[in-house]
Amino acid sequence: QVQLVESGGGLVQAGGSLRLSCAASGRTFSNYAMGWFRQVPGKEREFVAAISWCGGSKDYADSVKGRFTISRDSAKNTVYLQMNSLKPEDTAVYYCAVRAGVAYSRFPSSYDYWGQGTQVTVSS
Repeated sequence: QVQLVESGGGLVQAGGSLRLSCAASGRTFSNYAMGWFRQVPGKEREFVAAISWCGGSKDYADSVKGRFTISRDSAKNTVYLQMNSLKPEDTAVYYCAVRAGVAYSRFPSSYDYWGQGTQVTVSS
């Protein structure tokens, strides 16, 4: 199976920045998309951003547009989430996921593999 290893989470002040990394290993697909989701207590897992590995097309949730940037490094088989101008409402557990196929998706149920999650806390 595909394994996803995340890093980069932590504590940051409002207005600051963090970069999350997610490295994929094991069996890979010819065409796939990778996405970032987040979840807070009492709420469902929420779409943040996604990228098509082949074409590089990107999609962002309205709440993070202009602040977050998703990117990939093909040589390292790694996807990144650069988070700038962080707000307290960005506080959540962030998850990396992989979806077989060319198209990305905003729905968690569409993804086949998930990372363990990493905590991001933004202080006021």
